[in-house]
Amino acid sequence: MSHEGDGPPDAGFLAVDSGGSGLRAVVGVPGREPSAPVESREPVRTGARGIDPEHLLEQLLPMARASADSYGLGQVTTAVVGAAGLASLGDGLRAELPGALARELGVRTVALAADAVTAYAGALGPRPGAVVAAGTGLIAIGTDLARWRRADGWGHLLGDCGSGAWIGRAGLEAALRAFDGRDGGSAALRAGAEDLFGPLPGLPGQLYPRADRPAVLASFAPRVADCADAGDPVAAAILGAAARHLAESAAAVCPAEGDPLVALTGGLVRLGDPLLVPLAGELARLLPRARQVPAEGDPLHGAVRVASDLVTGRLTLPGDEKLLSVVHMKLVQKKGY
Repeated sequence: MSHEGDGPPDAGFLAVDSGGSGLRAVVGVPGREPSAPVESREPVRTGARGIDPEHLLEQLLPMARASADSYGLGQVTTAVVGAAGLASLGDGLRAELPGALARELGVRTVALAADAVTAYAGALGPRPGAVVAAGTGLIAIGTDLARWRRADGWGHLLGDCGSGAWIGRAGLEAALRAFDGRDGGSAALRAGAEDLFGPLPGLPGQLYPRADRPAVLASFAPRVADCADAGDPVAAAILGAAARHLAESAAAVCPAEGDPLVALTGGLVRLGDPLLVPLAGELARLLPRARQVPAEGDPLHGAVRVASDLVTGRLTLPGDEKLLSVVHMKLVQKKGY
């Protein structure tokens, strides 16, 4: 972290990324390096009201206070919270979080963003285009800077086509086909599945009772990529199909005019060439006028970008009731640290 000027910064921002693997947060001042991220590996709970604002605050407030103290930040005036599930499960957060952050930290401006929006901001910043955020699940989001469009993100039972869970499930199906002696099987994928999960007749018992089934399925995706890289045609076909799904989602949300950018972000990037090479071909076919670029940063980086732009009055990403909403509040006397 670095500071400029004669003393510590007096006011700045809090940027938060709340996802399926936990919570990360930084504080900072526009134009300066933010604090080192602090994190909790406990995902924020969801309940009858959706994302639990009390559980988020229980984790976030100590992190925010400790980071502000170590950074020398006099006051957090702006907070940006990017949260997985905000669009469909965020009513409780929208109702309670701005007021709570005002009372506890003295925050005057709060932006609540879907994690797809912070993923977009991290990958492309305030430029028109499309971003496919692909890890265990998958969602595509695009904007012409006038409005947002989204595609997929429907979960592993109804969609998330081309995601880690989708690739893993397809790979395990091919493994079971080989076990049964049916067409479409892959001996290489069977061996990989047995190495990871043990004897295949026990696989349904390991998978179906689990609440984290998508993550279990996605854990097999790297094995599919390894088999494809080693020349297995079934595994290569699975990744080729995944690439088509990713490109179709990007095409569904990409602006129709101008010279948009397209980027992939999330854990699926780590599968490497077995996925990225066919994806580049599919994107060129479906979006010939778009320019493919690497993602510049992750969702936490995106939350920092949104926060910096809010503080400086330069936010150009479009607002949306469900995807990106900004609340300005009267100054509230914060509680003592």
